[in-house]
Amino acid sequence: MKIEDKSVISIIYTGKLDNGEVFISVTREKPLLVTMGNHDIPPSLEQALLGMATGESKKVRLPPEEGFGPRRKELLHSLSRTSFGDKISPAPGMILSQSITKDGEEHKIPATILEVREDTVLVDYNHPLAGHHLTYDLTVLEIMKGD
Repeated sequence: MKIEDKSVISIIYTGKLDNGEVFISVTREKPLLVTMGNHDIPPSLEQALLGMATGESKKVRLPPEEGFGPRRKELLHSLSRTSFGDKISPAPGMILSQSITKDGEEHKIPATILEVREDTVLVDYNHPLAGHHLTYDLTVLEIMKGD
């Protein structure tokens, strides 16, 4: 059986940056279940999986536009140190989670502190993986027939 649109599959994978750093690893102990066509994973990965069989492996490299997008300068913001209150002592490299509401739904987005100055803090709202090429080593564990 080969993977086709609407197939429900079980996969494992490792995601790496160009420098070899692993940013995610999904193992046999907790494989990822994906329904093809439901946008559970980036479209380029879905395309790469189509036609694969159980036990087959493939390496896929995504440009930033197909992963977490390019880095955008307009997502760098300088905030007042007082906006952090007394509970957070901002430091470079710290990743905060910020809640935003979009289309009536609440989403959590990462915000990385780049620089702490006397009165301001430079915060990067780009996803930490934005601007990076991503390489995935995928293996299909199981293919279950879809609807």
